[in-house]
Amino acid sequence: MSLRVAFVLGTTAGGAGRHAVMLAGACADAGALVQVFGPASTKVLLPADRSDLIGFDVVPITDRPRPAGDVRALLGLRRSLAAMRPDVVHAHGLRAGAFAALALWLGALWSGALRLGARRSPLVVTVHNAPPSGVWLAAIYGGLERLVASRADVVLCVSPDLSDRMRKLGAKDVRRAVVAAPDMAPGAGRRGELAADGRPVVLGVGRLAPQKGFGTLLTAAASWQSRRPVPVVVIAGSGPLAGDLARHARDLEVDARFLGARDDVAGLLAAADVFVLPSRWEGQPLILQEALRAGRPIVAADVGGVRGLTGDDGALLVPAGDPAALSQAVLAVLDDQDLAATLAEAALCRAASLPSEADAAAAALRLYGDLVRD
Repeated sequence: MSLRVAFVLGTTAGGAGRHAVMLAGACADAGALVQVFGPASTKVLLPADRSDLIGFDVVPITDRPRPAGDVRALLGLRRSLAAMRPDVVHAHGLRAGAFAALALWLGALWSGALRLGARRSPLVVTVHNAPPSGVWLAAIYGGLERLVASRADVVLCVSPDLSDRMRKLGAKDVRRAVVAAPDMAPGAGRRGELAADGRPVVLGVGRLAPQKGFGTLLTAAASWQSRRPVPVVVIAGSGPLAGDLARHARDLEVDARFLGARDDVAGLLAAADVFVLPSRWEGQPLILQEALRAGRPIVAADVGGVRGLTGDDGALLVPAGDPAALSQAVLAVLDDQDLAATLAEAALCRAASLPSEADAAAAALRLYGDLVRD
């Protein structure tokens, strides 16, 4: 009988969703029966070439609490999991993990399995993000963490700080998640598009949201406007702060070019003199892995799982939210060709040790097999 794997997703706009559907595709390729449960918006993430191998059911798990809708989503997930009877449930994100844990508990209660001591489907939860800011949201997040810690059979975390949090909350089996950027062919440089006048290109890529710290990058850029030629800041991505960041750049008189969402990241990286990751927090960001593989000089905030990817020499690491330190590091790369070359070589060396998508898929399949055999 084929392994039956259920993937539970919440609202996602970044690497977490890409990672989850990569695993779903790998399971389908390995002959597993795969069903994905998540908001309608996540269906577009599923690989089109495996649409006949991966089932999808709409379960509207949103990124914020909404009591009536959450109850309906929970009951719908309970019914769907009961009908599928998966061998393993793998949820991505704390809200998805909490929904999956409660749905499995309700299913066991409904069927009487709790009274009979029957074994429920094992639950794996991958924790992708750090606690949000704000008292109310942080309190909700803490409750989700405690629920997942108490109910998940295995908790996979994308960074050491998240692993420490989950262990302190009593999670019985905490492991490091293996998250890999997709294989990416070298791109044709977009130098002419980004800086036809020969100015240095400082590139940032990511969702235009508070976590990504692009405001810090723009503030840093204000301090290098006297350099000749003046570097141009290029930011690729979309998100709720697009208007605010554009206004911030104008107020600072910084030449920043906002490209919106792009599907030619390899080409943008090839055109960059330095790649900057100014985030307030990151786990194992796919774009940082892509920059390492592209052999770009990198300046990054030393947060979350960043140092675990770059090591001590694969990037210049600076404190998060420190425009002066960020500016100094970027200028050091732009003004010292030997340093830039050393960083580029170190990035390629670090990239050689990064896991591939095949490695991530193999790790997940081994875990599923171990849980089913236990």
